[in-house]
Amino acid sequence: MADSFLSSLSRRVSGILPRKWRRDLPVVPVVRLSGAIGMQTTPFARSLSLAGTAQALDKAFAMKSAPAVALLINSPGGSPVQSHLIFRRIRALAEEKEKHVFAFVEDAAASGGYMIACAADEIFADPCSIVGSIGVVTAGFGFDKAIEKLGVERRVYTAGERKVTLDPFRPTRPEDVERLDVLLKELHTVFVDLVRSRRSDALPADDESLFSGEFWLGTQAAGLGLVDGLGDVRSILKARYGEEVRMPLVQSSSGLIPRRPGGFGAALAGSLASQAADGAMAAVEERALWSRLGL
Repeated sequence: MADSFLSSLSRRVSGILPRKWRRDLPVVPVVRLSGAIGMQTTPFARSLSLAGTAQALDKAFAMKSAPAVALLINSPGGSPVQSHLIFRRIRALAEEKEKHVFAFVEDAAASGGYMIACAADEIFADPCSIVGSIGVVTAGFGFDKAIEKLGVERRVYTAGERKVTLDPFRPTRPEDVERLDVLLKELHTVFVDLVRSRRSDALPADDESLFSGEFWLGTQAAGLGLVDGLGDVRSILKARYGEEVRMPLVQSSSGLIPRRPGGFGAALAGSLASQAADGAMAAVEERALWSRLGL
């Protein structure tokens, strides 16, 4: 009788509490992973890296009562190393904490962004999302003819004949291009194997165009098995866990102004000026990544 009374009282009290205080409602923490991957991160430009996302991921997966974690992904790609590190951290936490992982694609999950999405057990996209671009690219500029016209003589001294591989101020050497091609193909193989291992049941076995670097709209990606369905985080989680599911956004804490030894005023001015320049360059690089997708 006493247990029944206490249970009834608990339900009544829970019913009048604000939703964020109620522990009887299902909770699925949400982590936003947005931006180019591995670019400069400053107060003037944010990018995705393991260092910048680890805290939020740890917090989200540490919620004991949560049956799952949702990832909001919006990235054109970037560093293959940081993409892989974030992927591995998500999978390690999911297995350790025994939680289901959802990924929801916003504008894009392309290249490294799609690699991160593959850490999820289920991937959903908007019909207009850009998905795929499973490939590897590197690019640069050659300035050898420009400095020759300007009458500039470049002097480089090395120990090791390969230390000036792909030097933009020297003519392209066939052996450098051949070496780079080997590296790019090896990176591509790692990427393809990762996607196949995570999506093997959904992908068509003989469609090599999936790994050509091409990208698709969400509607097309669903038909190709790159995503599991179409939908947004609220509609999918409510359908899965009920109308009252809570979806708190979990973020890493970070300070705006970095600490530096020495005189505060001079250090602050120098730091902000330097980071503004770095942020501008990072913004240009990120803009180039988005432009490849027509976004």
